[in-house]
Amino acid sequence: MSVNLLPVLLAGLAGSVHCAAMCGGIVGAFSAAPRGRAFPVAVVTQTAQAAVLDSTARVLAYNGGRIASYAAAGALAGGVAASAGMLGAMEQVQAAAYWGANAMLVALGLYLAGIWNGIAVLERAGSRLWRRVEPLGRRVMPLDTPLKMLALGAVWGWLPCGMVYSMLVTAMLAGSALDGASVMAAFGLGTLPVMLSLGLAGERMRAFLRKPLFRFGAGMTVAAFGVAGLARAAGGLPAHWLSTLCLTSGVGA
Repeated sequence: MSVNLLPVLLAGLAGSVHCAAMCGGIVGAFSAAPRGRAFPVAVVTQTAQAAVLDSTARVLAYNGGRIASYAAAGALAGGVAASAGMLGAMEQVQAAAYWGANAMLVALGLYLAGIWNGIAVLERAGSRLWRRVEPLGRRVMPLDTPLKMLALGAVWGWLPCGMVYSMLVTAMLAGSALDGASVMAAFGLGTLPVMLSLGLAGERMRAFLRKPLFRFGAGMTVAAFGVAGLARAAGGLPAHWLSTLCLTSGVGA
């Protein structure tokens, strides 16, 4: 069963306002760098450039570890579902699966927009796993190398997050471990632009993303993907280019 990755990527981009709230503090701390005012001008320039490169390497390493954890979780979800025969070969089962995936997109959008917090239940359910994983992040302290940032990102990729869990439903329906990993990797890449900006711009970016109107718009965008997918799955939208923005199966296409 194939999954269109474009809406997953776009959902990650729009939904990354939630990532800013969940991980923005630690990622924003990466932007702190020594000013070097006590050095001569030539040394200051060199030090500033080195600080920028070091900060960029840390941010990239952290997000690389985070996305790797997403992909691992997607592979696990997709592989378990496939091995359990949850999807089967019946068209009815596949169609119902895509209805569920698009419904989760709608729920996620409402959650991001602050309209409905039902997905928060998933975050509370994941807190048990997080209590076991979180201590691993302390072992890489202090965060003085990109390799340690990579390890920290891999740990924080398991932070209880309703947005991630909703995407894991799609990964589970992808039909295989590889496809599940692809879904979650696409989602993680969608969050990358905002997370990189947070790491390099710090609190200024967080303040912008926390604006209620921006969060509402981002949430409605994600919900719109789900609504379009539901309409497409129901046969209410023709099979033209709009289908590229929908999570839908090939059933009845």
